[in-house]
Amino acid sequence: MKITDIKVGVVEAPLITPFKTALRTVEKIQNIAIYIHTDAGRIGIGEAAPTAVITGETKASISNAITEYIKPAIIGMDIEEFAQIMERLEKCIHKNTSAKAAVDMALYDLLAQSYKTPLFKLLGGYRKELITDITISANDVDEMVKDSLAAATKGFHILKVKVGKDPAGDVKRIVAIREAVGPNVILRIDANQGWTPKQAVQIIHALEDADTNIELVEQPVHYNDIEGMRYVTANTLTKILADESVFSPKEAITLIEKRAADLINIKLMKTGGIYQAQKIVHIAEANGIECMVGCMLETKVSVSAAAHFAASQKNITMIDLDGPLLCVNDPMPGGPTFDGQVITMSIKPGIGFSL
Repeated sequence: MKITDIKVGVVEAPLITPFKTALRTVEKIQNIAIYIHTDAGRIGIGEAAPTAVITGETKASISNAITEYIKPAIIGMDIEEFAQIMERLEKCIHKNTSAKAAVDMALYDLLAQSYKTPLFKLLGGYRKELITDITISANDVDEMVKDSLAAATKGFHILKVKVGKDPAGDVKRIVAIREAVGPNVILRIDANQGWTPKQAVQIIHALEDADTNIELVEQPVHYNDIEGMRYVTANTLTKILADESVFSPKEAITLIEKRAADLINIKLMKTGGIYQAQKIVHIAEANGIECMVGCMLETKVSVSAAAHFAASQKNITMIDLDGPLLCVNDPMPGGPTFDGQVITMSIKPGIGFSL
């Protein structure tokens, strides 16, 4: 089954409420969709999220990377030459991880289709169901409490709370949310690089002293401050999750060697897709480090690919794949079923979309 064409389009979805973090505010998802065509008539689908503040990519740069560099590198190749395709994908352009991720997931979609099996089974098939958290955007205390209560009422028992925009008020936010939702809801907090190392330690200690029972703190300091991450990890009891600090397998090794985090968040938009993500999860597992699979602001297309990857691996113990739940509607039918916090894998071949 040879690659005959790669077409680039757009996938859009308005958000139910604005998505607010320490880095940005977004009201509508506008991502790049790609379709890989083959001589067998099968089509693989992928999606890239332009997240300039994290990956450095825009819609224009993603589209250009795919059409001008990636497409010429792999056009005409046979899907059965999968490792060679992935080698060309990695080498044809530096970084551009979201563009590569879109192509990578479309290729995996085609590979699983060729074996007439769901992708998660091809990758390992560890589980058929996932439980995701739901994001609580960074706002004033009253609004965050209201949003947290609404999520808990809808049956979400894991909340990922965005902080970092206002370090001085972050303890107050989390304490108020814990008091509102009670002790049985799991709270994860994500600072999105919003604190200094000393601020992070001070805030986390305050949360520990207040018995807020936080499961983890994600990316408390700047992504490039590995020593700062190590300082926070060494001086707090709460587990520290690295996100923006880990894009590649090499960065995962460095982080683990320096003991700079307790956990690693894998996102396909950072790794360049499933092929590299598998390397990270295996490196982490070999070193006793559990992983989360998360997403950027993505629609059901790419989040479904991430769900297949997450469902395939034992060492992925935390799921942050709420992208489709934040959207007003699904831009495309098919894929896994997203029913509240429960994600159930489809038994259709590939990622599960009918094109």
